[in-house]
Amino acid sequence: MFARFFIDRPIFAAVLSIVITLAGLLSVFQLPIAMFPSVTPPLVQVDCRYPGASAKVVAETIAAPIEQQVNGVEGMMYMSSQSTNDGGYNLAVTFRPGVDLNMAQVLVQNRVAQAIPLLPEVIKQAGVTTRKRSPDILLSVNLNSPGGEFDQLYLSNYALTRVREELARLPGVSDVLITGQRDYSMRIWLDPNKLSTRQLTSGDVINAVREQNFEIASGQVGQPPVPSGQLLQVPLNTMSRLRSPDQFAEIVVKRTSDGRLVRLKDVARVVLGSKSEDVTARLDGRSSVGLPIFQLPDANALDVADAVSEKMTELAKDFPPGMRWDIAYDTTPFIRESIKEVFKTLRDAILLVAIVVLIFLQNWRSAMIPLAAVPVAIIGTFAAMAVAGFSLNNLTLFGLVLAIGIVVDDAIVVVEAVEHHIENGLSPRQATIQAMQEVSGPVLAVGLVLASVFLPCTFLTGITGAFFRQFALTIAVSTAISTFNSLTLSPALAAILLKPKGQGRATVLPWPVLGLIGGWIGYEVLPVHVQHWLDQWGSYLPASILPLATQYLPWISCAVGAILLMALTFPINFLLRLFFKLFNTAFRWATAGYLLTIRGLLRIAILVLLVYVGLLALTYWSFRQLPTGFIPSQDMGYLMINTQLPDAASTERTTAAMRKLEKIVMETKGVKHVLTVSGQSLLLSAFGSNYGSQFVLLDDYDQRRDPKLHSDCQRITSSFCD
Repeated sequence: MFARFFIDRPIFAAVLSIVITLAGLLSVFQLPIAMFPSVTPPLVQVDCRYPGASAKVVAETIAAPIEQQVNGVEGMMYMSSQSTNDGGYNLAVTFRPGVDLNMAQVLVQNRVAQAIPLLPEVIKQAGVTTRKRSPDILLSVNLNSPGGEFDQLYLSNYALTRVREELARLPGVSDVLITGQRDYSMRIWLDPNKLSTRQLTSGDVINAVREQNFEIASGQVGQPPVPSGQLLQVPLNTMSRLRSPDQFAEIVVKRTSDGRLVRLKDVARVVLGSKSEDVTARLDGRSSVGLPIFQLPDANALDVADAVSEKMTELAKDFPPGMRWDIAYDTTPFIRESIKEVFKTLRDAILLVAIVVLIFLQNWRSAMIPLAAVPVAIIGTFAAMAVAGFSLNNLTLFGLVLAIGIVVDDAIVVVEAVEHHIENGLSPRQATIQAMQEVSGPVLAVGLVLASVFLPCTFLTGITGAFFRQFALTIAVSTAISTFNSLTLSPALAAILLKPKGQGRATVLPWPVLGLIGGWIGYEVLPVHVQHWLDQWGSYLPASILPLATQYLPWISCAVGAILLMALTFPINFLLRLFFKLFNTAFRWATAGYLLTIRGLLRIAILVLLVYVGLLALTYWSFRQLPTGFIPSQDMGYLMINTQLPDAASTERTTAAMRKLEKIVMETKGVKHVLTVSGQSLLLSAFGSNYGSQFVLLDDYDQRRDPKLHSDCQRITSSFCD
């Protein structure tokens, strides 16, 4: 008999369970944390910009050659592109789930390289960027100047030179963009009349700038081969690229027939300014520059967000006075809150299972055996999740919550069977051996049946299958570990812990167990109340005691709770025995009533079956009436607003509309930050003078308990439309 081996070797059974638990503990800290399982297909993005070109020109000269080459790349599902009136081109190539993202990037880059010879010359010089990217923004860091000391141009340049590369090097970061980027550039404003008078064109000016503004490799003086006796070899450094507006103004554009020189300053005005002013970013009504951060698909969202905050805190030490940083858009608070709530549910489920087991088994020895199966099965599942590449998300944790009620069932069957034979006069060891001969098969069968219920979910295809696969396998693995535990550790513990009536069973909960329970209650409950008392009466305590009491308050509360419950061991056990006596009486009455009801229903079996069929029909009808959806609507802690004005609307008109919307949003209760972007649609990943976007970061969850706040989204929309 399989279980007999572990009954005779309880230490070996305990070691196996400890190994499973340790493997889970080591794995849980390596698991990525996310809100939901990763269901987004791998995405590779291709970007380039054709300055001055319209969307039609971009589509004909850039989109067509690139997409002809990229189409049909190995593993591709579909691709979508956008050509915008600011000369921008964006191609998103989506691959099948499971395709290696690094290999997908290489395949797309090779196809793009084949299209490079067909692209305009300016694109060849600027280059085409191919990169892998998660389609969702994790968070957005914003640089701003509360006092107005720095404009958007300075903030953009600082973000580009001092911040962006630092953030891009962080582990788990896929890409860092700059929203409202305005790079320093030399702007040359041509005067058409002066050009016409001197018989020049803009092409002549461009050629002159290219010919006279380039890097010069000047070589060296004294470099071999030279005559013998050369003592020095000096590298030459000459002024190559021009750096100031005055230097650019002196560029010679043309030499007339009589020898006079036409310089750039004669036909144009040269200023140092922004390369592009099409996109404007504002944070809470102030000029700002955003740095949207994308995470890698397998990265831990919370670790990446924490690393970004730590790095920005470090970089902020070197900020010039008057500059600060804020996180204006963040998806991690909802992840933290949801994971926290699921862990609370996990804790509550364990407590409920412990209480129910204690009520029905009515002594701590019997209750310890099924409760020992909970940490082994639940924590051990983390190891299987790490091997399978799962993440800690709402679905996997919810699966563990459901598994808590399942994993104790097999152990309870073992305990009840052993106690039955002990009551018939067998010793605990012989009772355990006899019981396992009877229940080993049923325990194994129950485990296989439960696993077979959830395993078919792993064969679901598409996004739905990827979404629920982790949920199903989490429950199946925990059930398998529970079955193994019930055949190894549970019988070994039953042979050691269980005693005949009258031997060690009088105490329901011994003082060490009550001490642990009291310590936990004190740690969780007492600090809040004691801190409130210290705030009111702490001034009466000695000055040296108050800081120590505040610092070690949780542990002091833990000790107080443990001592208090241990001191009440006798009355608590007396009350528990009285409660169990009343419970057993009530349970016997309930059982008798149930049996009486069953006897009556057996006489009208046809009617019962008709009611059953009616309930099935009602269930089907209710199922069809319920609204359907992929994920329930939830408070994510932020809002995303996309605004699109009529085609050809000017940048000034869009900016005015976005400022009006910004004012409405900032006056709304519950709003923490508002990031406004004019000239770009972050939802559509498109640029245009008629596009606008807003990220609205809401207050923390504990500050938004008022149910009236749910209607403010409709109020914002209606106010803006009015």
